[in-house]
Amino acid sequence: MASNDALVLQGVSRTFGALRAVDDVTLAVAAGERRAVLGANGAGKTTLFNAITGDFPPTAGRIRFFGEDITELPPHERIRKGLRRTYQSSLLFRELSVRDNLFLAVRGMSRGRYSFVRAGAAHATRLATEELLERTRLSHVADEPVANLAHGQQRQLEIGMALAGAPRLILFDEPAAGLSPAERRELVALLTSLPSHMSYVLIEHDLDIALRVVERVTVMHNGRVLREGTPAEIEADTQVQAIYMGGKH
Repeated sequence: MASNDALVLQGVSRTFGALRAVDDVTLAVAAGERRAVLGANGAGKTTLFNAITGDFPPTAGRIRFFGEDITELPPHERIRKGLRRTYQSSLLFRELSVRDNLFLAVRGMSRGRYSFVRAGAAHATRLATEELLERTRLSHVADEPVANLAHGQQRQLEIGMALAGAPRLILFDEPAAGLSPAERRELVALLTSLPSHMSYVLIEHDLDIALRVVERVTVMHNGRVLREGTPAEIEADTQVQAIYMGGKH
């Protein structure tokens, strides 16, 4: 575990009664690293994310974020320290426009988030909103209600909202789920265009996407870490092939 680690998990477990959903997981994600977490349904991937974000804190083990122990912190404090995530199911304000969704995300991370003064066009939060529209390639639908967007565009918007407030690490939970081939290409372009200093950890069932946009891979099985390595090492691993790929991928 190095001094430049963004995220360190030490013996993290999460139980629900007699069920041990995450079992003694230890891993480290370096600052700027892009990591995939793979595994079959029920392997414990999303529960691991929930432990990291504090939605379901670990029942054992410790979590450090850029050197600070955050194991006991509530989710909103972890967000303020630069940790973000997306969810398997979209959590968007469907009746509001794309621009308004992004603005609320930006405003929620700003120091003036409780102010009742309306932000003008030149306000920093408005400028940051327009920057996110450009980055997520959604400027052409900025004024559309979210309910009118294609599924892929909603996924792009979720990523844009996670980017609000200069995050240091983002957890992406199956961002490619339900996307068309064209939308998947757009997702890959968006992920690869993120700033190099920004770390992210990706849960993804689409191996063609996961192995293209990360540098390291962690494979989970029955709540535990089964393998770690580069995309090439994981793709060539015979045990991973047998369990998750049904043979050579």
